[in-house]
Amino acid sequence: MKVTKKISSKALKEAIIKGMQEINAHDIVCIDLRKIPSAVTDFFVICHGNSSTQVEAISKSIAETTLTDINQKPWHQEGKTNAEWILLDYVDVVAHVFYSDAREFYNIEGLWGDAQIEKIEDITI
Repeated sequence: MKVTKKISSKALKEAIIKGMQEINAHDIVCIDLRKIPSAVTDFFVICHGNSSTQVEAISKSIAETTLTDINQKPWHQEGKTNAEWILLDYVDVVAHVFYSDAREFYNIEGLWGDAQIEKIEDITI
């Protein structure tokens, strides 16, 4: 039986952020849900792109980075068909990649306003 090492949610969060930054995702935020009793995950990492092509590229970069850096694949993915909101569920961390208008409409940050929200600084790669 093969035993795999459990990756910390912090390491997973960092790999997801790196994947987002490599494709110049906009307004990356991390919502820490660990102190929220009703939360089903530790972190949400949210960003947006300005086109469906960029949204797809960001989600692909996240999947490649998490696989390459920490040998993790998403447990579940949704939204690749229309690329308005792609969700990559890694169980302990969920990445949300929005098209800019969809991000504003769904306002995930507002729904979890009682959680700690960290804005990730933009970087130039």
